[in-house]
Amino acid sequence: LVLIPVIHVFTQALSEGLSAYWDNLFADRDTRHAILLTLIVAPVAVAANVVFGVMAAWAIARFRFPGRALLVSCIDLPFAVSPVVAGLSLVLLFGARGYFGPWLQDHDIKIIFAVPGIVLATVFITFPFVARELIPVMEATGREQEEAALTLGASGWQTFWHVTLPSIK
Repeated sequence: LVLIPVIHVFTQALSEGLSAYWDNLFADRDTRHAILLTLIVAPVAVAANVVFGVMAAWAIARFRFPGRALLVSCIDLPFAVSPVVAGLSLVLLFGARGYFGPWLQDHDIKIIFAVPGIVLATVFITFPFVARELIPVMEATGREQEEAALTLGASGWQTFWHVTLPSIK
């Protein structure tokens, strides 16, 4: 399922020889731009997913609050929605004729077909993976260590940095 397509990609890429592959990889402007775009989008998406995924997992695993089920549903939404539908939603929100489109055009802000749109789409599609991995881990570790730290006088941030984060790392 994975090996055959990967072999096919490399077979096609190297079909004209290693020098043609190397030239297309580094001499082609579009290829360099695609690589640069990947090197920009991937770290930004990972950082955003880590921050929001940890926050969402912590809130879901540690607290019972109104809207908790809605938060869990929002986390699972990218699993249920096609990436095409997610992209269409972004176009309907941020496109030229979208909900925010006129305001964005008035302020010369580009989201769709630009780096911010690619980052938003990537974050939306990959967000559930961080949160869904951390929720069971945080539920399994329990609250005891965090409660002990708070009882001993640690602030909320100290508890998070010295107890919660190391336990989920």
